[in-house]
Amino acid sequence: MLSLSNSLKLFDHLSSSFLFSLSCVLRSLGNTVEMKIRYVHLNLLLLLLPLISLLFPTLSLAQDYGDDAAKKDTPPPGLIRCNGVYMSYSSGDREKLYPRTNNATAQAWSFKATAMIVNTGIEEVKGWQMFVGFHHREIIVSATGAISSDGDFPYDASNGTTFIGSPNTDLKTSIETAGDFTKISTDIEITGTLFGGTGTATPLPKTIKLTNDGWECPAATSKGGTMQVCCRRNPKFKAKEKAKTKFMRRQHGDLNIVYDVLQAYTSNYLAQVTIDNNSPLGRLDHWNLTWEWMRGEFIYSMRGAYAAEKIPSECLHSKAGQFYGDLDFSQVATCQKKPIIKDLPAERKDDNITGKLPFCCKNGTLLPALMDPSKSRAIFQLQVYKVPPDQNRTAFFPPQNWKIDGIVNPQYKCGPPIRVDATGFPDPSGLQATTYAVASWQVVCNITKPKPQAARCCVSYSAFYNDSAIPCNTCACGCGDIDTDTCNAKARPLLLPPDSLLVPFDNRTLKAKVWARQKHMAVPKKLPCPDNCGISLNWHLNSDYSDGWSARVTLFNWGDNAVEDWFAAVDLGKAGLGYENVYSFNGSRVPPKNQTIFFQGLRGMNYLIGLTNGSNPLKDPQVPGKMQSVISFKKRDLGRLNIPGGDGFPKRVFFNGEECELPKFLPKKSSGKRLSGFGFLPSVLLVITTFLAITDRFLSVV
Repeated sequence: MLSLSNSLKLFDHLSSSFLFSLSCVLRSLGNTVEMKIRYVHLNLLLLLLPLISLLFPTLSLAQDYGDDAAKKDTPPPGLIRCNGVYMSYSSGDREKLYPRTNNATAQAWSFKATAMIVNTGIEEVKGWQMFVGFHHREIIVSATGAISSDGDFPYDASNGTTFIGSPNTDLKTSIETAGDFTKISTDIEITGTLFGGTGTATPLPKTIKLTNDGWECPAATSKGGTMQVCCRRNPKFKAKEKAKTKFMRRQHGDLNIVYDVLQAYTSNYLAQVTIDNNSPLGRLDHWNLTWEWMRGEFIYSMRGAYAAEKIPSECLHSKAGQFYGDLDFSQVATCQKKPIIKDLPAERKDDNITGKLPFCCKNGTLLPALMDPSKSRAIFQLQVYKVPPDQNRTAFFPPQNWKIDGIVNPQYKCGPPIRVDATGFPDPSGLQATTYAVASWQVVCNITKPKPQAARCCVSYSAFYNDSAIPCNTCACGCGDIDTDTCNAKARPLLLPPDSLLVPFDNRTLKAKVWARQKHMAVPKKLPCPDNCGISLNWHLNSDYSDGWSARVTLFNWGDNAVEDWFAAVDLGKAGLGYENVYSFNGSRVPPKNQTIFFQGLRGMNYLIGLTNGSNPLKDPQVPGKMQSVISFKKRDLGRLNIPGGDGFPKRVFFNGEECELPKFLPKKSSGKRLSGFGFLPSVLLVITTFLAITDRFLSVV
């Protein structure tokens, strides 16, 4: 674009050329005419101006100061004043989503926001973690420049979420990068859904802060649509001495998965997956592991595990089928983008092709190390083939979106794979040397608390001082397959005589109605739905005396399949510290609090059978598999305990790692209460004494 000065030069050049010829002809006319020519010169310039603007539309009348003088964006004042780590969150507009509703709190909105983190200090921040305290039931659909450490997108961030860098996991200093903003900062473009609020402005989160160890963040400040905070190093914080690492330090979780690349070639690589159960109460039976390939990879072969589905046609019609034209895909383990991987059965442990790996082939069983250390780890290997443009020895992209589950086991939520320092292995030659993996990634999975009516096991209560048993909650394990037109999914369960807990729910209805009439309790027209749990536990408060108390726990298996190597755990809070003994199981306390009692079957008695037919199948109901034991406790040095008031009942109950749903109320003492043996004896003596006194008086009168 031409500047004003260049335009004027052009005007002057055109007009001067024209007028020079004219002046030569008219010079003889004298000075008077020359003065008129100058006048014409000025007027001609004014006349040519519109014409030249049409002929040269790219002319610019703006002053040209050059590209170097372009005005730069002014950084926010908070960033300039911060000496540490600066963070900000700026909200954008939002749009109302379908369905439209008049209930403002239930209305869904799409929103966009931008978060920024900048290292303005003199110390590199490794593995930065930025917590955003969402509080409007936000669902994060996507985020560029970062991933959520809590799970995959879309992620329910109602209680906030922590973002970690991807791919920029570390924030270098401005000093060591000569002010390279791309290396000292990260912008996070967030897209999601929220609920509630008014207007078109996106509400701000409650807080933003840096959650790395040793950093302190004051309360974030808000102005307009932006929240910002400056976090600084705590000078009193003393980090534990740890070996320096090139990548992020390994994290701790309930389930730890490591993806190691052991051998690398141009078109494929050998990887090993190691699964460690680190939770004292975690467990998996017949585990299923799945992930998602992001760059067209496929598994050519496996050792120590197998793919649940093998469909060669998926390979032939994929990018891999086009690139590997001469490969026999009928021999490929799986070409699925989201393969389901299972552990091999024990009989394949010594197979020369698929077995002979340490910690493999346990039929998908992962037990706590407290129960059996040899069964707390699983290992398998896979040969991964790559497709263009990743045809080089250093191109590794671990699969994403990891998920793992089992049968009657806790639900795990897995984070993304994070690059960590290479895993070291003992040298296969037997020498005292260490061989390292080519590259390693870690996936951390944690147990999640089941949502209401979404558990896999439940608990019922009973006590020596009350004739009625409190059954499992209605729909404790869901009512998805139940016709709720015939039963009430939200009704309180009916109290039962204790012996009714031994029969299936379908056979309890008549007993429940008769019991309600005997106890003068109302019976609703629409009876409560069943609990629908395959496993249930009954906690019976057996006795309560001055220096101790006891309970009886009974396990019921309402499923068709037996449960092998079962275990259960009961958290009793402060009362659990008085644990003395469990008489028919193996029992121990769970450190470090020692308030949770862990018990499992004795050797040869760790098999909880399933449902069996009654003695007369045509008339008698089915009988669940059951095991029970009495547990004794002491009260010494535990202060005042109210055993019937709640201290004698569990705070949490687990079966095979799965947290069971507890009843919503406790057995109460009533006028018709049953007495324990110690309380019953004085009453009997009083009755006998009174009877003898009356009889003696009657005889004396006679």
